[in-house]
Amino acid sequence: MDRIRIVGGSKLNGTIPISGAKNAALPLMIAGLLTDETLILDNVPRLADVAQLQRILGNHGVDIMSAGKRPGDHEYQGQTLHISAANIIDTTAPYELVSKMRASFWVIAPLLARMHEAKVSLPGGCAIGTRPVDLLIMALEKLGAELTIDGGYVIAKAPGGLKGAEIDFAKVTVSGTHVALMAATLAKGTTVINNAACEPEIVDVADCLNKMGARISGAGTPTITIEGVAKLNGTRHTVLPDRIETGTYAMAVAMTGGDVQLSGARPELLQSALDVLVEAGATVTPNNDGIRISRNGVGIKPVNVSTAPFPGFPTDLQAQLMALMTTATGSSHITETIFENRFMHVQELARFGARIHLDGETATIDGTAKLRGAPVMATDLRASVSLVIAGLVAEGETMVNRIYHLDRGFERLEEKLSACGATIERISG
Repeated sequence: MDRIRIVGGSKLNGTIPISGAKNAALPLMIAGLLTDETLILDNVPRLADVAQLQRILGNHGVDIMSAGKRPGDHEYQGQTLHISAANIIDTTAPYELVSKMRASFWVIAPLLARMHEAKVSLPGGCAIGTRPVDLLIMALEKLGAELTIDGGYVIAKAPGGLKGAEIDFAKVTVSGTHVALMAATLAKGTTVINNAACEPEIVDVADCLNKMGARISGAGTPTITIEGVAKLNGTRHTVLPDRIETGTYAMAVAMTGGDVQLSGARPELLQSALDVLVEAGATVTPNNDGIRISRNGVGIKPVNVSTAPFPGFPTDLQAQLMALMTTATGSSHITETIFENRFMHVQELARFGARIHLDGETATIDGTAKLRGAPVMATDLRASVSLVIAGLVAEGETMVNRIYHLDRGFERLEEKLSACGATIERISG
């Protein structure tokens, strides 16, 4: 099992290229099931989750070709995937594949829309609370699907095809919005999604679907309208930059001090997080090539933050912000409103000497002057990178174990950080 070794104390200086967004790439790949023509996706990050989804789509008969690098390509430019679902040979997504990644459950939407049937295992993935699929099932039932759960599988049928409907989500759900959006593109008639998620990744998927011939309006607002079409075509689309990776490296720079250009980042995708970083004492400068982050000589100031759906502070940056606040001068408060059980990193941060007190969904972080390196264990994707951020400033050596979580969402993390002066290396085996 690979581990990451960090020796803290180095400032970060240089340039970090931002990869394509995992949270857009996965649903975009799944959207390839909606057409019998080829969907070409550029700027797809090289991640364990992307490779796993390629295996899942291959199980349905999808051919995926990864184009090689061109002369002059930079290693972080992402890969180009040619996705061809001309012949779907199997509408079952088995447990052994779906259990490894929650997002793979979403294949139920395009399979149902195009093939009028699907049998998909209930999902696995990160152990963050229950994260049930009831809202996804409700959306598909509204569109006329008949669903039953048998032996851990959702069995879905829509003999005459899906039909447009009004879908009202009781709470904002990114996965529910993705599923409803994909399913409705080929439904007969008009679908209106109310209380839709407004995340940039939803907008990116809707933009790609519209290029494929879908008729979607309102993506990025709480009300999305979809006029169903009979058929979608292939297209070419570039995955937007990863705002969570952007925010993660921005917090690493704020933590260690230094001056780093986040190349390719788009500030409008994470303005609320950038505002919090400014409040904490970092300097944030958007420019033509992305965002420049620096903190030179100024101490880290405490902040009070609640996570919220976009455009609020992202739950996927909560653990990273907590790591940053462990060395602030004073007490910070972070309230997690999206997922229960998303404070698993707290006990690992405590191993560095961090002082964190939990009260329900709120964490109080009392800043300390020094963190000390320690052996720690990654518990989920975002929590694991918070341990890396803490390790970058901790005195002595930190060893992060179970880093397969990191490889699911961060492309070449140790290479990007070491290029900016961090003492960090991957230890194999």
